[in-house]
Amino acid sequence: MAAAARALDEVEPGMAIGLGSGRAVDAVIDAIAGKWPDGPPVRAAVAAPRTEEAARAAGIEVVDLDGSFRLDVVLDGADEVGPALELVKGGGGALLREKLLVSACDRFVVLAEDEKRVARLGETTRLPVEVVRFAWGDTQRRLRDTLEESTLREGEDGDPFTTDEGHFLLDCVLPSSFGLADLEERLKRTTGVVEHGLFLDSADAVVLGGTDGGVETLTR
Repeated sequence: MAAAARALDEVEPGMAIGLGSGRAVDAVIDAIAGKWPDGPPVRAAVAAPRTEEAARAAGIEVVDLDGSFRLDVVLDGADEVGPALELVKGGGGALLREKLLVSACDRFVVLAEDEKRVARLGETTRLPVEVVRFAWGDTQRRLRDTLEESTLREGEDGDPFTTDEGHFLLDCVLPSSFGLADLEERLKRTTGVVEHGLFLDSADAVVLGGTDGGVETLTR
C-alpha cells in the first residue's frame, strides 16, 4: 500500500497508463480510486481480466492498446528485483501481455515488497517461460541445453495452466552458468518459446515498500 501511494505520484490527469496484474496493481487501482473518488481522470490498458474488472469497478476507463497511442507509464509488480533493476515477472501467468504493455510505454515503474529484492535473479522464484501448446514437451526437451530443470505449471484442477493467450508455462530454475543477457537471447531463439519472464533493461524505477510502511525508490 505504501509503495502504491508513492507510485501514484507518476500518474497525472489525462494520462494513458498501463496496469499489469497481481497484488501490487490491485493496490494501485485502490489508490487511484481513493485519489479521484468522483472518477479517475485517466484511461488504462490492462494485462489481465482480473485487472480489467478491478479497474472498471474503480471507474477507470479501460482501453485497447490499438497502436494509435503510447502509454505514459506502466505500473506493475515483480517477483524478483535484482541489483541493476533487472526483474523476474510472470508468476501470475500474464508475462506476455505485461511485456506488450511495457513495449508500448514511455516509462515503466515497478512496485514490490522489499523482500522481493535479491542479489541474483532466481534466488527465490523460478523463471516462467511461455510456450506454445503444440509439441510443448519437445520445446521443453530443447530448452534443457539452457534450462536444465523445468516443470509444466498446473492449475488448481491438475490440468496444465493456460495463459490468457492459450499457451502453457514452464517454470524453470535459472542457471548460474549463463549471463542474463545471454540467457535471454538463447530463450528467444528457441522455437516454441513465446516469451519469458526476464525483464532486464525495462524498469525505469522500482518502488519498494517495507513492512514498517517505509518506501525506497530505486532508479537507473
